[in-house]
Amino acid sequence: MKFAFYTLGCKTNQYETQAMEQMLRERGHEIGGFEESCDGYIINTCSVTAVADKKNRAVIRRCRREHPTAVIGVCGCYSQHDPEAAKKLEVDVVSGSAGRLEFVEMMIATAADRVRRERCDNALRRRDFEILPAGGLEKRTRAMVKVQDGCVNFCSYCIIPYTRGPVRSAPLEVAVEQCRALAAQGYREIVITGIEIASWGVDLPGKPEPGVLIEAICKAVPDCRVRLGSLEPRIITEEFCEKMKNLPNLCPQFHLSMQSGCDTVLQRMKRKYDTARYLESVNLLKKAFPGCAITTDMIVAFPGETEEEFAQSLAFIRQCGFADMHIFPYSRRPGTPADKMPGQHPNAVKEERSRAAIAVAEEMSRQYREGLIGTVHSVLFEEPEGDFYTGHAPNYVKVYVEGTDLHNQIRDVQITDIYKDGVMGR
Repeated sequence: MKFAFYTLGCKTNQYETQAMEQMLRERGHEIGGFEESCDGYIINTCSVTAVADKKNRAVIRRCRREHPTAVIGVCGCYSQHDPEAAKKLEVDVVSGSAGRLEFVEMMIATAADRVRRERCDNALRRRDFEILPAGGLEKRTRAMVKVQDGCVNFCSYCIIPYTRGPVRSAPLEVAVEQCRALAAQGYREIVITGIEIASWGVDLPGKPEPGVLIEAICKAVPDCRVRLGSLEPRIITEEFCEKMKNLPNLCPQFHLSMQSGCDTVLQRMKRKYDTARYLESVNLLKKAFPGCAITTDMIVAFPGETEEEFAQSLAFIRQCGFADMHIFPYSRRPGTPADKMPGQHPNAVKEERSRAAIAVAEEMSRQYREGLIGTVHSVLFEEPEGDFYTGHAPNYVKVYVEGTDLHNQIRDVQITDIYKDGVMGR
C-alpha cells in the first residue's frame, strides 16, 4: 500500500514523521506525496497555538474532501489534546503524541479492513522514552536524532507539557549509536532535537548534564557536523562553554529560547530566567565561539504587554545582536493561563508590533551576514536553487554559489556578498 504524510509544527514532529515513514517502508509499503493518490494519509499535527489548531483542521478537511475514500489518520499534539475534535473531522485513525509504532500498525490495519481505530494515552503519566529510528531531512545530507521528549516548564502560554508529558531522555548509548549509524549511512550533519533538550538527563541515573551527551555524540561522529536544537539559556554556563568549544565538529550556531526581552513580560510568561541571565548566556557563547550565530524566537503582543515593555524588548534584542530571529504575534491557546489573562491585544496591535520587531531582526541579520564578507566557511551543499547551488555554513547561514552536482559535498567557500536570505560565495 501507499501512504503519504503531512507534518505540521516543530522539528520533533518532522523527526517522528520520518521515523514513521521508515516503519512503513520496513513493512513493505510505499511512501507517496500528499497530493498523490494513496491508500492512506497521515497528518502529524501541532497544537502549540489556536492558529496551529486551525491549520490542523484545514489540512484534515482538505484531505478528506480530496480523497473521500482513502484512510486518514491523525496523530500528534492536536489529537492528543482533543481526540474528540479530531474524530469529528471524519478521520479513520486517531492517535496522540506517543506510540508511533502502534499508530503505524493501526493505519496498515485500517487501510486493509476499514475498521476505525483510536489510541490516546494520558500524556502526564508517561515515564518511558520512545525509541524511534533516526532519519534525514535531506537524503544523505542532514539527519535528526531525537534525544528527549516532554517538558515540565509549564509556561503560561504553552500547552505542550499537557500534550507531551514529563521529561523522558534517550539513554546516552542509544543516542550515540543512532548517530554512528547515520554517519555510516552517509549523512554529513546531525541535528540533536527534542521538545526541551536542555532537560536531557534529569530522569536518567546520576542525572547527567546535556553537555555529556553532546560531547559523546561529537566524539562518536568526528567526521560529521553536529548541530544543536533549541536551548534554554540556563544550560549555558562557563563550564558548558569550555567543554563545547573543544569539540571541532560542533556547529557554532545556538538557538537560545527567549520569547521576550522584558523582565515583567517574562515573569507573566513564567519563564525560568530574566534578561540578565539571558544576556549572560549570549555573552558566554560569543566569548567561547567568536563569530558564532545566536538565533532566537520572540513573542510580541503578549497579554498585558505595554508599549514601554515592547520598547524594552526591542532594545534588548539589539543588545543581543542576533544573527536571525523568528517573530510570532501572541496567539491564544485555550487551556493555558495566558488565554484568560487580561489585556489581550487586538490583531492590529499584534501586526504593528510584529512588523516593528521583524524590521529590527532583519537589520541585525543583515549586519551579521555583512560581517561574514571576506571570510571562509565550510559549506554543506544540499540542493540547486535557480542558477545556484545552495547549502549551509556551520553557523547555518545559507550560502549560494555557482556550481552543479554539489549535493552532500562539503566545500570551503569564501563569502563575497550578502544575497537574498543568505550570502553569496565562491
